[in-house]
Amino acid sequence: MATVRAVFRNGLRHARILKQQPTASYSSVASADRKFNKPIDYATSTYLAHSPATALANKELSEEVRKTSTTKKMNLFQAINDGLSTVLDRDEKACVFGEDVSFGGVFRCTMGLQERFGGERVFNTPLTEQGLVGFAIGLAAQGHTALAEIQFADYMFPAFDQLHNEASKMRYRSGGAEKFTSGRLLVRMPAGGVGHGALYHSQSPEGFFLGCQGLKVVIPRGPIQAKGLLLSAVESPDPVVFMEPKILYRAAVEHVPTDYYTLPIGKAEILKPGKDITLISYGTLTYACEMAAKHAKEQLGLDVEVIDLRTVHPWDRETVFASVNKTGRCVVVHEASRSGGIGESVAGDVQENCFLRLEAPVARVTGWDVPNALQFEDFMIPDVCRKFPIHQPFQWIANTINRYL
Repeated sequence: MATVRAVFRNGLRHARILKQQPTASYSSVASADRKFNKPIDYATSTYLAHSPATALANKELSEEVRKTSTTKKMNLFQAINDGLSTVLDRDEKACVFGEDVSFGGVFRCTMGLQERFGGERVFNTPLTEQGLVGFAIGLAAQGHTALAEIQFADYMFPAFDQLHNEASKMRYRSGGAEKFTSGRLLVRMPAGGVGHGALYHSQSPEGFFLGCQGLKVVIPRGPIQAKGLLLSAVESPDPVVFMEPKILYRAAVEHVPTDYYTLPIGKAEILKPGKDITLISYGTLTYACEMAAKHAKEQLGLDVEVIDLRTVHPWDRETVFASVNKTGRCVVVHEASRSGGIGESVAGDVQENCFLRLEAPVARVTGWDVPNALQFEDFMIPDVCRKFPIHQPFQWIANTINRYL
């Protein structure tokens, strides 16, 4: 008992020390002495459409949508809601279900859907991820459109067997019999850090699906993508895991076409052409890459090409390889931990396929290989400029670009 008390007292003492010593600062806190240590201003990001004209200028939209559609200003969760509503409107066999979806869900993505479409098509499930995903697979196999929601991506692990061994393989073991596929199956889940999620509400588990052949994993960076990729996912012959960056639910706002439209799954988007280095990311960190590319141009004179993967499994090798063969340098950025992340797959394939054109090793800027502690959550997420500790500047993306020149 004395030993237990001693360990407890020692733990408290170290906790107080950690709390008292501000050894790190993050880009969420700007100051005059940190030229690039500034919060991301989504309202000025060129990666979001801040006017109807910009939204409808998107060349991936059909000509009809570009000419005739109106737009509406939406944040990410409103665009998700609009996409789900569109599917329910167009498809009588579509059902939305999950934990607490009937009153709108934790992040309000399903708000108002039950009132509009009824309790038989929008309904709650018990708090059992393996159960709700198993139900979704069966529903899709019977010819329905299953739109399932896992409340947080951190809790997808109990359902991993259903996704990996059942959903992803059903089409391939059915002998081509359309009746027994699990297409028209979408499993949505909020993912990533938001600043106060700690161990069980901050994870980015997309890398776990890299071995799930037959399953697609999509991560949108903004409202236009969220709606368009969601509608494409529903039409996919393969089941789709749709991970929504929590921090962008309200932060990312842009004009979204109100008509039906889709965006291609499996196709990356070149956000900024460049010739000196390829910067690859997806989801939330595409905005950090935007700032890093701007910084690299202003401070280092570098012309950075920025690529948003959008679909992280299977990711667009053709676009990435073409870019790296042009620039000769590659940095992959993601919020998930370094080990087992998407960056490993990208770095390995780029190294194999672009080796003769590479001027430097492929670099990765990622989260740490440790669980998310509440007090250090901001420190977990790769940033444009991060100091650790204060007297030893450590610029993640910018320094990585500089190091591999």
